Amino acid sequence: MKRILAIGLLTAAGTVLAADADEDALRLADEAPAVVERARDWQWFVEGAVGQSALRSGGTVDSQRLSIDMQLDKALAPGWRAVFADRLDLNWQDQPTRQNGINTLKEAYVSWQARDDQLFDFGRINARYGVATGYNPTDYFRAGATRFVVSADPASLKKNRMGSVMLRTQSLWESGSLTALYSPKLATRPNEASLNPDIGATNNQHRWLIAASHKLADNIEPQWLLYDEEHKAPQLGFNLAMLVNDATVSYLEWSGGRSRSLLSQALSGADDSAFRHRLATGLTYTTSNKLSLTLEYQYNGAGLNKAQWNALPRTSPLAYLRYRQALQDWQDMPTRQAVFFYGAWQDVMISHFDLNAMLRFNVADHSRLSWLEARYRWDRAEAALQWQMNSGERASEFGAVPQQRAVQAVLRYFF
Repeated sequence: MKRILAIGLLTAAGTVLAADADEDALRLADEAPAVVERARDWQWFVEGAVGQSALRSGGTVDSQRLSIDMQLDKALAPGWRAVFADRLDLNWQDQPTRQNGINTLKEAYVSWQARDDQLFDFGRINARYGVATGYNPTDYFRAGATRFVVSADPASLKKNRMGSVMLRTQSLWESGSLTALYSPKLATRPNEASLNPDIGATNNQHRWLIAASHKLADNIEPQWLLYDEEHKAPQLGFNLAMLVNDATVSYLEWSGGRSRSLLSQALSGADDSAFRHRLATGLTYTTSNKLSLTLEYQYNGAGLNKAQWNALPRTSPLAYLRYRQALQDWQDMPTRQAVFFYGAWQDVMISHFDLNAMLRFNVADHSRLSWLEARYRWDRAEAALQWQMNSGERASEFGAVPQQRAVQAVLRYFF
């Protein structure tokens, strides 16, 4: 009521004062200095974590971690900017002397805006594609890109990885865009040295990709992709996210093309190339109190079916081990089908307090990865408590993980 009354009084006063006052006000407005708050070129934070893992074989392992994460996005000249992102993780287990340091050069590239609708980028770029949450068939540059895992959260896995050295160009228009990139072969093998940029992990093959999107309606803007890698057949990709209603978003991500099975690739076996599909589709429902729930179905036609997956550890334990190691590096699904759930609740009961939960379920062996996080946010700091459990039979996807349970406390400070 007071606000309405104040608006009425101001309106009446404006009518009485008339033109002279208006001119004075306009003159003052013109002469007042404009205050523009410029965004910082750089952002960085320090993160410390302590945790404990309960091993499936018995006993526990204590761990400590110190991480420094930096990102720079600076204008060099009109139309030119430089982007740099790097992360250093120092990890200790059991004893202070058992330190393991890993540096991840995430991005380092120069961007040139030749025209308002034309961009060129060159350098190490983290090219992420896909609309799904837990599994991205069109995220073609994920293989070999992760040096150190700090969280099972899919968003963390996509962000904290190395980009690939590439030349990328983007053309934009009112209803769509076209992206083309080429990533050359620069090395043959990965290099696990702590401070090495590890070009061999991301640029060990010649690769190119074309992605085009065009708006067909207000809420329909599909994306088509064509990807090719040296010594492999081209792969087609498709991404689409649609608003079902005010609270629900549906999405579909698909990739398909001729390829060998993952087992054949991991073991360098016989060529069993066939047209194989990969798919992730799901729904995200968001409530009025900031609770977001995602349910996703995942399919990998290059993975093992239920019978093959159950038989592999019995027939050849060594092949089973090599297969799991390869899949971990490629960040792909070992079996055909999986179900994924993710829940995020912001400002739970009090402001700045968030809860996140995730569940991965392997349809073939019924093993599960469960993950929970509670996080509180201040202006320049965050504190989180994370819990993870790997459940299932001994040779299942998650039951074979040495850590049965893990808990971790994290403190992050932004500068």
